Order: sequence, then C-alpha cells, then structure tokens
Amino acid sequence: MNYKNLAQIVLDNVGGPANISGMTHCATRLRLNLKDRSKTNTDILNNTEGIISIIEKGGQYQIIIGTEVNKVYAELETIMSNNNSFANDNNNNNEDSNDSKNILSNIFSTISGIFTPLLPAFAGSGILRGLVLLATQAGILSEDSGTYAILTVTAMSVFYFLPVELAYTAALKFKVSPYIAVLIGGSLINPDFIALMGNQGNGALTSFLGIPVVLMSYAYTVIPIILSIWVYSYLERFLRRVIPSGLELVFVPLISLVIMVPLTIIAIGPIGVYGGEFIASVVNTLIESSGLLAGVVVGGGWNVLVMFGLHWAVNPIMINNIATLGYDYIVPLTFATNFAMMGAVFGVFLKTRNKKMKSYALSSVLTIAFAGITEPAIYGVAVKLKKPFIAAIIGGAIGGGFMGWAHVSSNAFVFGGLTTLSAFVGGEFMYAIIGLALSFAISAVLAYVLGFKDPITETSVSA
Repeated sequence: MNYKNLAQIVLDNVGGPANISGMTHCATRLRLNLKDRSKTNTDILNNTEGIISIIEKGGQYQIIIGTEVNKVYAELETIMSNNNSFANDNNNNNEDSNDSKNILSNIFSTISGIFTPLLPAFAGSGILRGLVLLATQAGILSEDSGTYAILTVTAMSVFYFLPVELAYTAALKFKVSPYIAVLIGGSLINPDFIALMGNQGNGALTSFLGIPVVLMSYAYTVIPIILSIWVYSYLERFLRRVIPSGLELVFVPLISLVIMVPLTIIAIGPIGVYGGEFIASVVNTLIESSGLLAGVVVGGGWNVLVMFGLHWAVNPIMINNIATLGYDYIVPLTFATNFAMMGAVFGVFLKTRNKKMKSYALSSVLTIAFAGITEPAIYGVAVKLKKPFIAAIIGGAIGGGFMGWAHVSSNAFVFGGLTTLSAFVGGEFMYAIIGLALSFAISAVLAYVLGFKDPITETSVSA
C-alpha cells in the first residue's frame, strides 16, 4: 500500500487541510474533526482501496483503515505540517475547537489520543507478564531467582511509570511542552517524594508553605497525571500570552513547575486517585455481584461500542485495575467479544461464494487472532452483511456471560486474540478457554446458519 498516496486521497476528499480542525488516530481509524461536513466525498473514500469504511459519530469523521492506520496518519501529518494555513488556523483555534456540541466526541478523541501510543507497550508487557507467570506455575522459573525479578521488572515497568508515560502522550495531545509534562509526572514518583509517606503510605500528612498535604502513591496511577497535564495546558498557554517572547525560555517552565507540581500533589492528585479508585470500585463491585449479567452485557455489547469508538471511555478503567489491583474483570469480557466476532467472520469465510469476501474474511480472522483488532472484521464483514454482526453479539453475550459467571480475570491489559491468552494465567484459565470457545463456536454456527447476501453479486447465501 502506498501510504502517502492514500493520505493525499483522504485529504483531497475531506475538504483539504483548511477543513480539518483537528485529527488523531486510534488502533484502526483516522479521527478527523471537520469544519464543514458538506465538503467530504464519502462515496469516493468508501470505494478507495485501503479504506474499509467511513462512520460519523459525535461530530467526528472516522475513516476505518485497519492496523496500518498509524502509517497513513504519519503521512497525513507530514502533508498537514507543510500547510501553513492549517498550522496557523489550528494554533489560533486550539482552545475553541472543542465546541460544546462535540464535548463527548472530544472526550473520546482525547482518551484515544493519550492511550493509543502506549498500546504496543501495554500489549508487549502484558504478554511477557503472562509468560512469566506461566513459567513460574510450570516450575520452569523460580520466584526467588534473579531471572524472575528482572523479567517481572521488565513487564511491570510500563505500569509503574504510567505518570511519566501518560504525561508525555497527554502533553502531545494537549499541545504543550512534553518535557515539562514529563517532569511533572516524574515528580510524582520521585523517591524523595515517596519517602515523605514513610511507612504509612496513602493518607500520610505533610505541608507545603503551611498548606496541609495528603500524600498519595502515584506509581501505577492513570487519572491524576492526565488531569494535571490538562490543567497545565491552560497554564502554559496563559503564560505564553503574558510573558514576553524573550523571557519564555526560562520563565514559562519555571512558573509552570513551581505551580503545577505542588498543585498536583495538594489537590489534583488526591482527587484523581480517589476518583479513579471510586469508579473502579463501582465497576468491580457490579461485576462481582452479578458477573453473569455483566458478562452478557459487555460480551454482547462491546462490539457496538467499538463500532462507534466509544470503548475508549472504558479502557482507562481496565488499565487502572491492572495497574493498581493486578487484575481486571472487564478485559476477559472483551476477549469474548473479539472471539465472537472472529467466529462470525469465520462462518462467513466458510459460507461465502464471493472470492473477494472469502479472502477478506480470512484476513480479518487472522487480524483478530494475532493482533486482537476487530475493526476490519466489524466494518468490512459483519456490519456490511448485517446478520453476522447479530451472530457475534449473541455469541459474545453467551461466552461473556459464562466468563462473568466464573469470575474470570486478566492480569494484563491486552487486545483479545490467540497470542494474548497468557493474560489469563492464574485467573481461572480453563474457564477462560471454555468461554472463548463458546463465543467463537456459537457465533460461527449462527453466522453460517442465519446466512447473508454476498456483496456485489447479491447472491443469497442462507441455510
């Protein structure tokens, strides 16, 4: 695929650089905020090789490309950066681009933009953590060995240093200095700051200029640093407006650090920690009290959230659970959804007589199996043929219900596929395998039995 040409085609058919007020991408789709929707040529884009589908949600124009979206986005960024009108307009309107009517869209876009760059790190670390646990349970690796310690540190560092990593990605999203943001995040896990808590831990007290400070442990946390950098983005833009350009180099970072680190430690941090713990506690309590119902709802409905890009609102909860508790109940239910979609598309592969659809269905199955990415299957097969999507919902609900009933947990935040099954080691592994098998098999059988119409030829393919 020629990514540069595809990026140019996208740009030409969304109204050009001047019509884009903001852009980002997640694992499979370009997310564009457009000023004038009437300037788009959706039919042309839908028929462009390399583009799976186009959807619009919450005022956002989303172009589904698949797992190579980051390469197209990089080319698009290069083209856009060379367009002065876009750069100037984007800078001038950065604070005003979030219209109230697009608040929900902007929240999801922001969450996506912050977490997407870290997904490969989460996935690699999660798989490694599962393999280490598997080797330990199999007696291959001793918990007292240096090898175990080093591999555990390697797998868990991505979570320990979340305040630093998220500070960087949040700064890029909010368009402020990533280096000052990293210093703010680093301050929260500085050994000297941690030492202030002594043996008491969370809730220990100290003071700053006479102001009482409730100390918290910020390693492994998600929400505090994101809130902090969001506040910092307003502070930095204010400082750059009021401080003469010749003094910005010294005084913008100086004032930013002097204000933001204490403000985060005194107010923003504790609010974020307690808020995150409360949300996670509510979600986990609901799942523990009614695992079957939660499994049915999440297992059956997750693909709908993915279809509209709304799943990003839940991902931080899962990441927070893994980072703070060491396990999560929602991740397994997303596995059930993925395996259900994989099964439904496999049923299409078995039944379709359209060679192009058969080839695409097989590639979509493999994409889920080895990368845990469902969007190509959702938009390219399930939604297009309709009945396979229904099959996936039913299969996901049944498999998810079983896994929820069994309280299957995951020890890593990963996308559900064959390569990430190690995330279930130590968390009702056999129940997880049974639940995923149910999701896949039921969806495959239903997709095959319910039938569908092959694209292009419109030949009925039914039982």
